[in-house]
Amino acid sequence: MKFLKNYGLSLLLAAMFLISWIAQFFAGWIEFFYEQIQQNQEPQVLGPGGYIWHFLSATFENWQSEFFQTMIFVVFSTYLIHKNSPQSRDSDDEMMRRIKKIEKILEE
Repeated sequence: MKFLKNYGLSLLLAAMFLISWIAQFFAGWIEFFYEQIQQNQEPQVLGPGGYIWHFLSATFENWQSEFFQTMIFVVFSTYLIHKNSPQSRDSDDEMMRRIKKIEKILEE
């Protein structure tokens, strides 16, 4: 139970990602299937003209435009500072300096 409490956000986001990825796979398969039928071709998941290549292409297009953009923002905001930004760690650093200053005054 402690594991769920500590990692609930990550687990929920991973589950939502997997569910949406599976839904994308099946929705794309249905579209691919009917396109192949209309062209009098047999739909295949694997192989040179198989659906897997269309699925991977769509996945990487989505990741490139959305996932990587968000990931880069998170990584950069972890290491870089933008003064007075709520996402930046400079406010935490300032708070720690004030706490240490108060502790020093209390110790005297």
